[in-house]
Amino acid sequence: MTSFISRVPRKFSDVDFENGIDTVQFIEAATGVVMLFDELGSAAFTVVKSDISGNIEKIRTKHASNPAEFSTLQKIVLAEAGTKDRTATQGLLWLKRGLEFTAEGISRNLENKSDELSKSFTEAYEKTLKQFHNFIVKGVFNVAMMACPARADFYKKLGDSEEAVTPGLQEWVQALQNLLRILNAFYEQGNYGKGL
Repeated sequence: MTSFISRVPRKFSDVDFENGIDTVQFIEAATGVVMLFDELGSAAFTVVKSDISGNIEKIRTKHASNPAEFSTLQKIVLAEAGTKDRTATQGLLWLKRGLEFTAEGISRNLENKSDELSKSFTEAYEKTLKQFHNFIVKGVFNVAMMACPARADFYKKLGDSEEAVTPGLQEWVQALQNLLRILNAFYEQGNYGKGL
């Protein structure tokens, strides 16, 4: 069985960020997160998967309107700054949050070999997304996290064994976390998330 990482359209480690995070490459890599949730086949991640997909589409639509002008994520945000239509900026903000949740959940699960996914992702939710959600959405997430697949089933769906999948998954998550640090610093520096 080929590993999940070998099937993603692009690894996060292959996204160019030297002169800003390449929009097309980032979208391709983020699509791999949607694929991850598809492979799990669990209703637990339906809300996150739908949110990530919708936000990828907002960024893709903005990029398609002028590929040269919007070649990096930072250029998209800068172009929308100070305008009334900040759809892609808001989409990127929520995509970033969804990716932070995913990266944190997987990272916690890789570090804590005895934890089930439900524990890792519940803790990830509390650290990343919970602060942005209302009472109703928090309840939906609490119920959804109880429907996470078993740890053993999760890793079997990603490759031959947990041991075989772990190195590639760790590299994938670390590269994602690096890109998220860049985006977080950019958003904070320009206060681009204000009012979104």
